[in-house]
Amino acid sequence: MSVLVTNLGELTTNDPELGTVRGAAVVLDGDRVGWVGSAKRAPQADSRVDAQGRAGLPGWVDSHTHLVFAGDRTAEFGARMAGEAYTAGGIAVTVEATRAADDEQLRAGLRKHVAEAVAQGTTCIETKTGYGLTVVDEVRSARLAAEFADEVTYLGAHLVPPGTDPDAYVDLAAGEMLDRVAPYVQWADVFCETGAFDEAQSRQVLKAAAARGLGLRVHGNQLGPGPGVRLAVELGAASVDHCTHLTQSDVDALAGSDTVATLLPACDLSTRQPLPEARRLLDAGATIALATNCNPGSSYTSSMAYCIATAVLQMRLSVPEAIRAATLGGAQALRRTDVGVLRPGARADLHLLDAPSATHLAYRPGVPLTWAVWRSGSPARPPRG
Repeated sequence: MSVLVTNLGELTTNDPELGTVRGAAVVLDGDRVGWVGSAKRAPQADSRVDAQGRAGLPGWVDSHTHLVFAGDRTAEFGARMAGEAYTAGGIAVTVEATRAADDEQLRAGLRKHVAEAVAQGTTCIETKTGYGLTVVDEVRSARLAAEFADEVTYLGAHLVPPGTDPDAYVDLAAGEMLDRVAPYVQWADVFCETGAFDEAQSRQVLKAAAARGLGLRVHGNQLGPGPGVRLAVELGAASVDHCTHLTQSDVDALAGSDTVATLLPACDLSTRQPLPEARRLLDAGATIALATNCNPGSSYTSSMAYCIATAVLQMRLSVPEAIRAATLGGAQALRRTDVGVLRPGARADLHLLDAPSATHLAYRPGVPLTWAVWRSGSPARPPRG
């Protein structure tokens, strides 16, 4: 079945030839985009939706989330807002709760959070393991994540479990645990940070994952300057995520590589860290993505619109730059060419705003603007009346 979405006041395509189309229409043909162009030249389709001048854009590509979890860290958040510093150690609280939860509890959480994200325009979502940290629990996390997410990342190297020998745990994370999880995931990640894994430990896990054919990602430079960016670029990682504390050599390395700098502003606000220097990265020639980092400890939001408004209002990005980072940038961080763009042959992921322009995402921060969402051609959020 095909659907013609027409009378779009403004359509952001992210396609270099199509650009932003005024008075636009899109044909969604099954799970693919069949046609994009002026509404005056639109072909016929099986059904028709009149956007009545609303703005359209590709669905958000949220390339960094942690959705396989149980439990609550409200107390930690409250303490942080009262002045306590954020450290990596809080992960252990979620690990304990996640291990204790059964499969249906974890499925319910995944289902809830993915549905919440999709209802806000997210149509492609990555999520990670990392709250199991035993072979059995990491395999379970990966298996369940694969039921809901478009892309799944192995993050056994999230934290050394309390009371565990660090070297022995790294050997496990780079060995048996990796082998058992690999059939369910496309990526491997490591938290290369003070309090988590150092450069040598991170390198060991990443090289073992690459040898098994997995793509690489890195959590790096979140809590202070460190080796994360340099290691990610050296190993050809698809992305290095956080990038809160960058030296000039880090910026230069990113600008000279195809490693995407994925920025997580909601996390930096929640942990009271400085916001990443998005403007500096873009001006240097680096590719950036915006993502939510949705997780129970440091960024409990699934709102990509919130991240965009923050990037525009506080990180000196223009609205088109922020939208590109949250769509095409996320796709590049996942090394996908079928999402984050609206052109014939792309996945039929379309997000309509109840506004005449995408500028309203920052112009009206905090206002729920999503009017309709199609994910792989199916109406994930049907048009509102």
